[in-house]
Amino acid sequence: MTDHTVNGAPFIETRHLSYSYEDADGNRHPALRDVSLTIPKGQFLAVLGHNGSGKSTLAKLLNMILLPDDGEIYVDGELVSSSSEPDDATVFSVRRRIGMVHQNPDNQIVASVVEEDVAFGPENLGIPSAQIRERVDAALAAVGMTEYALGSTSHLSGGQKQRVAIAGIIAMTPECIIFDESTSMLDPSGRRDVMDTIKYLNRERGITIIHITHDMSEAAMADRVVVLSDGEVFLDGEPSVIFSKPDELRSVALDVPQSTSLLHELGGRIAGFRVPDRTMDAKSCASYIKSELERLGLAKRD
Repeated sequence: MTDHTVNGAPFIETRHLSYSYEDADGNRHPALRDVSLTIPKGQFLAVLGHNGSGKSTLAKLLNMILLPDDGEIYVDGELVSSSSEPDDATVFSVRRRIGMVHQNPDNQIVASVVEEDVAFGPENLGIPSAQIRERVDAALAAVGMTEYALGSTSHLSGGQKQRVAIAGIIAMTPECIIFDESTSMLDPSGRRDVMDTIKYLNRERGITIIHITHDMSEAAMADRVVVLSDGEVFLDGEPSVIFSKPDELRSVALDVPQSTSLLHELGGRIAGFRVPDRTMDAKSCASYIKSELERLGLAKRD
């Protein structure tokens, strides 16, 4: 297993984590099988997998919405979750440190006014009013929603609602935020807004990010990608390493980012075309292709 610890001390660690769902007839269906991961503080981790691979189950276990059948979860070296029922204080502590943004923002927004919704979490934590005001203002600024503070949550677009949901989590000052398919219901503009917010929180605020997604281009922005298949860890590594294995990804019903696929296609068709060892967004990919074609004398320089 790849060592992803920082100074030997992971922020979140799962050891041999397993979970099964029970159907109406009482039969158990495995969702996660023997999953062991270490996630250092400050990492941007993307978790990929087809439907039914165990992605959302993992998210719910880490946020203690579910308890594992077997295995353990540690936060900062402290055992916080196993097959035995945790006490309320442990659950409360973990959810203060590890926030979660769900797929549908409508399921997470609880107030009719934006700033009141963002204040809901800190109020439940018993934070003094003056501090709540500061936290709400800072959280709305972090997601670019300050001008909507007094607006109605029902009048927001999907992307704006998701940013308000994120602000509500930020206001509780977690060390880690899990995004569970949080962009899947949004249009391209909304997805872009949320991904910009995720990158800001990770790079500028140092918040550990676990982004559960099925979008290859979003996963390519992460520091590390874990691919789940049938409840097991199938691949684990940097995006450039993971997306250099298109055949393995396709074997578990996944693909590579379009830019990566195009670069590998060109590498196989054009003699001397160098396929880069990193993933690229569309703009960077276009620029790289242009420079390679110019280098090979297949395009004129500007």
